[in-house]
Amino acid sequence: MSQLSAAEAAAALRTSGVIAYPTEAVWGLGCDPFDEAAVLRLLAIKQRPVDKGLILIAASTAQLDGLADWNALPRERRDEVLASWPGPHTWIMPATARVPRWITGAHAGVAMRVSAHPVVVALCEAFGGVLVSTSANPAGAAPPRTRASIDPALLAAIDGCVSGDTGDLARPTPIRDARSGAEIRA
Repeated sequence: MSQLSAAEAAAALRTSGVIAYPTEAVWGLGCDPFDEAAVLRLLAIKQRPVDKGLILIAASTAQLDGLADWNALPRERRDEVLASWPGPHTWIMPATARVPRWITGAHAGVAMRVSAHPVVVALCEAFGGVLVSTSANPAGAAPPRTRASIDPALLAAIDGCVSGDTGDLARPTPIRDARSGAEIRA
């Protein structure tokens, strides 16, 4: 399995690549969210149904422009979301029509996070936009906290790994609904 720099990973992502990279708590799989073939390949590797939806990660709130429908949120809810970023907080945001169905799945909203993790930030900046972020494990298996614990079959099916370490979170980021503030995943 090849180790990729952020620039090499961004180049792979631009050609329908699927990569693994460290996040705040676990290793993730990523691809270009607007490349349907890449997303469907990632879902096949992970054995995850498209209707569950996927998380989008960004290096800045500006990368979410045109994807999150900020005007659909009351000001106090929008302010709470923005105050939590960058950081390990994933929010189900109202999605604009630009977010593909293969990302939202069966949902009206889209899960989004502006990360402070240095590898994620470097990757999104090198790519020039948001990326898919889902744990680097087959559906139903425990998410890997280290590169060494990623399933070898999964590693064989992707285009490379970005070097780095996961952050200090004990488990994947909590997910909350931006409209109500309700916790979806603790």
